[in-house]
Amino acid sequence: MSDRSMTSRERVLTALRREEPDRVPYCELHVDRSLAQQLMGWGEGESQAGNLETNPYSIEEARAIASFLKIDNISYIMRAPIFASKVAGQDGRLFYCDGAIQTEADLGLLQLPDPYDDALYAEAEEFTRQKGDHAAAFVTRIGIFSTILSMGLETFSLALHDNRGFVETVLDRYCDWMTVVAERVCELEFDLFISTDDMAFKSGPFFSPAVFHDLVLPRFQRVAEKITLPWIVHTDGNVMPFLDDLLSLGIAGLHPIEKGAMDIRAMKQEYGDRICLLGNVDLNLLGAGTPEEVDREVRELIRDVGPGGGYIVTSGNSLAGYLRPENVLALSEAVMKYGSYPLEV
Repeated sequence: MSDRSMTSRERVLTALRREEPDRVPYCELHVDRSLAQQLMGWGEGESQAGNLETNPYSIEEARAIASFLKIDNISYIMRAPIFASKVAGQDGRLFYCDGAIQTEADLGLLQLPDPYDDALYAEAEEFTRQKGDHAAAFVTRIGIFSTILSMGLETFSLALHDNRGFVETVLDRYCDWMTVVAERVCELEFDLFISTDDMAFKSGPFFSPAVFHDLVLPRFQRVAEKITLPWIVHTDGNVMPFLDDLLSLGIAGLHPIEKGAMDIRAMKQEYGDRICLLGNVDLNLLGAGTPEEVDREVRELIRDVGPGGGYIVTSGNSLAGYLRPENVLALSEAVMKYGSYPLEV
């Protein structure tokens, strides 16, 4: 434990080393603009729906939100395009529908930005120059979720059995792109590398552990060789069946350890010496509960998962537009109230 107040960057990096910082860090992958407008008193502004493959906030906005909510990180989002129809749900949150890559005849549609073009990284580079004391996170996808979304889950699942080469071609396009991008962004002044490839339902993975081991893992390993920053993997759902394979990649953190799918307290006991845990304040509670219930949830998470370090408080996914602003504030305030080391909760 430090004997002085740490910067946000120091705090997050200490937790990712599974050590005790001055307090438990508080991080979020993203704050929906509609929620930020309520919290910050901003006007309507330009809708970001349908464009969440690129960064939705300026550096000034990102820092303002983080400072207001006492979030220890700021996120720069750059993901490869998804080739699917898109629908904006309530509060502007983006949903993907039918995939466009249905057969090998559609592969010509799968055109990705030139990863060797310096202009692709200009905005990200400027973002890191103005990060201040926050931990700057580069948020992207490695490629398996992009493949599933662009093909559609049904087409992807059938092709795993009937036309494995088709799946491999699409996945290789994404992973080859990310291999170049990962190396380039790790040369910038980012502090964290976060990949957001959802791979599971609450009940279990989208595909078998054998598929992960044989299809996904070798391609993730190829990208992992280029990642020189602490790497946090985000996936919703229950990934316990292939968690050990994920850990073999050398990842530093796992997010969000979805409540109802995985047990974050059991994870602390079994894997707390191998990985930093990020999570998992219940989104249902944040959306429909009371500030008092949120306060209790955060206190109990810090009490049970925080000892010894290696824990970062986050929501159970990200700060969605449907969450109650008073509950989001209660989450932030509870971390400040209960999170200082040595823990006394």
